Amino acid sequence: MFSTSYYALVAGFREYALDAETKGFDIESILSEVFEVLSSSDAKTVKLLYAYYDCENLISRYNGSSTYNALGRLSSEEVGEELQRPSRLAEPLAKVVRAYTAPESEEVESAEDTDSVKPFGQALMSAYYKMCAASGSRLLREWSKTDRMIRNVVAATLARQQGVAVDSVVVGEDILTDTMSRSSAADFGLRAELPFVEQLVAAVVDEHNMVEKERKIDNIRWAELSELSTFDYFDLNAVIAYLVKVNMVARWAQLDKKVGREMFDRLVAELDGKEMINKL
Repeated sequence: MFSTSYYALVAGFREYALDAETKGFDIESILSEVFEVLSSSDAKTVKLLYAYYDCENLISRYNGSSTYNALGRLSSEEVGEELQRPSRLAEPLAKVVRAYTAPESEEVESAEDTDSVKPFGQALMSAYYKMCAASGSRLLREWSKTDRMIRNVVAATLARQQGVAVDSVVVGEDILTDTMSRSSAADFGLRAELPFVEQLVAAVVDEHNMVEKERKIDNIRWAELSELSTFDYFDLNAVIAYLVKVNMVARWAQLDKKVGREMFDRLVAELDGKEMINKL
């Protein structure tokens, strides 16, 4: 259990929503207010949540793309600098970067340690999810595992359609990814472990409208997060759950304004301070 209570912060989340509705959705303003009240250790946990987007940007730049996700905490310039000589990244991530960008350097650990046989993106995301799995936040641990498996199922389903080996696209090494790589079943043999897997595969395979496909996948992601955070009210887990949903809203605000508005309204409806107080 976390020692720090963020009653005022969490109770005020609906106010952020109302402000966003009238002044424009501003995730940076939300993050600024969140970081102002977090303890130093909790701030590190939230920064780890957002390191996912830094990894995403590093992978994009490494692969020669200029695509940049503004949810990352590293600026576009800093992303380029980290690929040259990592100094801001957490050590497990920096270790992967060094192994792929400076393989002859004396600073680089052995290939066995860094598993540099895999593509850079696969290795970097594996390192990221390992960090999340060791987090002191129960929700970050459980959500990162769920998020990883949702992304793995989507990637594996697309790989099958393209005739690509599943083990070349999944991230992480555990019994679930091993099962995915070996199984020929439509649900990758994961029905018992991941109740949403059939719905997820159907969204990828059967929905040909890309916007609808992405919306269905994010609806699954949203529902799973809500279930994981059902009993989290005013602690760090509640803050993380809120921010994960805010990140999805921010993404849809860019992709499709109509869907973004719908998800935003959904967030407002779920974050009623009075409702949370009544649950205590």
